[in-house]
Amino acid sequence: MSYITTADGTRLFFKDWSTGTPVILIHGWPLSADSWDDQALAIAEAGFRAISYDRRGFGRSSQPWGGYDYDSLADDLAALIDHVGAEDAVLIGFSMGGGEVARYMSRHAGKGVAKAALVSSVLPFRLQTRDNPGGTDAAAFEETMAWLRDDRAAFFTGFFKKFFGVGLLSHPTSDETLRWAQGIALHASLRATLECVHSFSSTDFREDLRAFNTPTLFIHGTDDATVPIEASSRPASRLVAQAELIEYDGAPHGLFATHKQRLSKDLIDFIRMR
Repeated sequence: MSYITTADGTRLFFKDWSTGTPVILIHGWPLSADSWDDQALAIAEAGFRAISYDRRGFGRSSQPWGGYDYDSLADDLAALIDHVGAEDAVLIGFSMGGGEVARYMSRHAGKGVAKAALVSSVLPFRLQTRDNPGGTDAAAFEETMAWLRDDRAAFFTGFFKKFFGVGLLSHPTSDETLRWAQGIALHASLRATLECVHSFSSTDFREDLRAFNTPTLFIHGTDDATVPIEASSRPASRLVAQAELIEYDGAPHGLFATHKQRLSKDLIDFIRMR
């Protein structure tokens, strides 16, 4: 298996498939690079280099006590980009991973990046504040963290049903996929799981979005109950000069599984676009 070691000694696991234009995929909370496998395979088979990695504290990466703020996470992404020698890369961030993309674009001036795609992302700002009334009340995130501390396994059982849009009359993914996602989530460290909730819920990316100077694609489901589109990709896309928003009508949060063929095609079309 392939690893890099960051400046603070954290080991990050990564996958590096095929050759060509580098496409770096950043996963969402509370998953790992494995959640990108369908898209990574399609991207590699289309003639591009698909690179995905496990965020610190998740998957096969090491589990340090700290470093879960977005400055540190963006620095991890920068270390990976440097290690694999990526130039004119395409960054693709899902959900929480959109934050790494945004903070990298501002903190590292988008070095080596030609395009960016943000799928079901948490941008621009999840927390409800006086100047962000469409955000989520802080009490909801505090309740999530309390439940994770009390019974993480039970929390994820309900969480992933919402994540993939599973209900009494809707079952866009299999029971096996639900169990697979829960297994990945439970492999992460509890410390990382909690700290990342704090990071993605409280970090304001509105200024980071103004740093984007490359073509940027937003993709979001209109029935996303985890990160509602009206408080995320719709306003976020208006803050990026070269942005396009594709809305998946009736789709939930976990597009990489529920709409994997369409998502792969849209991402590949975007990568190929000149």
